Amino acid sequence: MENNFIETQSHEWPQRTARSLSWAIYALMLSTFAFGMAEFIIIGLLPNVAHDLNVSISSAGFLVTGYALGIVIGAPLLTVVTGKLSPKSVLLLLLALFTLGNVLAAIAPNYLTLLLARIIAAFANGAFFGIGTVVATEMVAPDKRASAFATMFTGLTLANIIGVPLGTFLGQQAGWHSPFWVIVALSLLAFMSITFLIPRTQHTSTSGLGQEFRILGRKQVLLALLMTTFGFGGVFTIFTYITPFLERITGFSPTAVSLILVLFGVASTLGNIIGGKAADWKLMRSLLVSLVLLALIEALFTITGHNMITAVVTIFLFGIAAFAIIPMLQVRIVDKAKGATALAAAFNAAAFNLGNAGGAFLGGIIAASPQLGLNAITWVGAVVTVVGILITLWSMLLDRH
Repeated sequence: MENNFIETQSHEWPQRTARSLSWAIYALMLSTFAFGMAEFIIIGLLPNVAHDLNVSISSAGFLVTGYALGIVIGAPLLTVVTGKLSPKSVLLLLLALFTLGNVLAAIAPNYLTLLLARIIAAFANGAFFGIGTVVATEMVAPDKRASAFATMFTGLTLANIIGVPLGTFLGQQAGWHSPFWVIVALSLLAFMSITFLIPRTQHTSTSGLGQEFRILGRKQVLLALLMTTFGFGGVFTIFTYITPFLERITGFSPTAVSLILVLFGVASTLGNIIGGKAADWKLMRSLLVSLVLLALIEALFTITGHNMITAVVTIFLFGIAAFAIIPMLQVRIVDKAKGATALAAAFNAAAFNLGNAGGAFLGGIIAASPQLGLNAITWVGAVVTVVGILITLWSMLLDRH
């Protein structure tokens, strides 16, 4: 499948200037901005959506879970279905599907329609990240792959800095439907950018579908997917319900929470950059250290979340640690899945969102529990991350042998 692109691009990319390659990666970055805003905007608007659609916070939280499950199913499925097309054609088709889903969300009159719209948009999300990862990383030298992915992924972190806070504010002032129209406009702009900036390559793969799916039989590939699921699952156990947590536990106003989400976005951008550099340096060692720091920060949040100052500091550190692991996890799966990198990257996107869905579901159960409640989601998230640490140690041990 997309290993065809890897074979083809080695002849085409070197002929292009460094500037044109940079603009091509920026086109992918704009796309990830739109995808990131669509995925995370609902988190800041959970109370508004729940009130307007007359559902509970936990039910509204399933809009996050449903989106993540859509990625889990859609990422490998659409990667397989579109395997005979050029990478550029696939990226454009996925953006068209994504736009359709967000148009439907922008006009959704009820909860079920909004959930369906989220799932449609999510189907395109994971496959786009899988193929986009291959496109971005194969434009550069092998020792710069993590940095190239981090550049592409900067769109997602910028969505947390700019898109989600501004979209949350817009949704609070003009209704929760309004940010989805902004996402539609961004996705159309991304569509045009990819049309003009990314060249078309031909399908030249001779490997069969069964051969590519054999990557799932590699122990290190499976461990890499589990590292992603649990390593990032703890993040969404907490982050899905960060708005009600900061309002009800810490005592911040909705406006203050919007500003804190901006700070989280700044931190996530720093973490993404740091993670990319660290992955190019010492991949597994850096990943292990980052996961340990993430678990400690999540556990401490149980205590620091009761004070406004310490809560803000913890949120900032949480953003850095959470997003530092993303480029590391993506490069790990590409390293261990030679011959089917796009399919592996799509599965990894699915693994990220399986962690997101599981974390959101688990957090919803904890938040709704009379015995535990919102305050417990932080230490429960830390426990999930510890499982990711143990899997990482197992994978490192296999590397040594």
